[in-house]
Amino acid sequence: MNNSFLNNFTPKEPKFFPLLKGMAEVISVAADLMAECVKNNDHESAIEFYKKIKEQEKKGDAISDQIFDNLNSTFITPFDREDIHHLASMLDDVTDYLNSCAKRIVLYNPKELPIEALEMANLIKEGAVYIQRAVDELDVLKKSSKKMKEYCKELHVIENKADDVYEHFIIQLFEKEKDGIEIIKLKEIMSELERATDAADYVGKIIKTIIVKYA
Repeated sequence: MNNSFLNNFTPKEPKFFPLLKGMAEVISVAADLMAECVKNNDHESAIEFYKKIKEQEKKGDAISDQIFDNLNSTFITPFDREDIHHLASMLDDVTDYLNSCAKRIVLYNPKELPIEALEMANLIKEGAVYIQRAVDELDVLKKSSKKMKEYCKELHVIENKADDVYEHFIIQLFEKEKDGIEIIKLKEIMSELERATDAADYVGKIIKTIIVKYA
């Protein structure tokens, strides 16, 4: 067990911290790109932003693979292996949902993205800031647990706001949009953004679990 009495006196591999920070940085860059993609709202720009977001998604995959390889080859880890694995997987999911959304914008080429898409993208961008702050403090967990709890709390607040935006969008979509194909396009695009906020909130929940175990 990684938090056993013996492990308190055993050096733990620090290499996981910069890798997790790298994944948080990937989310931050992808979130910024997504906000710009939605703001520009034209097909040619969307193609270019999708390419850039895809590059970040591939970068995140490479880092997560490195984390999983290290978990298999490292004797002592700073936290439970399952917690590191779970956190890396969920960080990767946030970027995957952003990539999936950008891909749908390019493939579906909707007539116009709703204002709620920009609201959601900005919430994801805000959430990326709190993810980065929380992950940056993992290697000084005992000193920073109070701040980290606040960051995780903010991620949950953001997720609740995103739920409200998404629900309002769905109501308006079915009331005002008469083109069935556009309804499907927009609903799928917005659904991926909503899933990204859910994944970001879950990152916070995993970090809170780590805080309970080790702070």
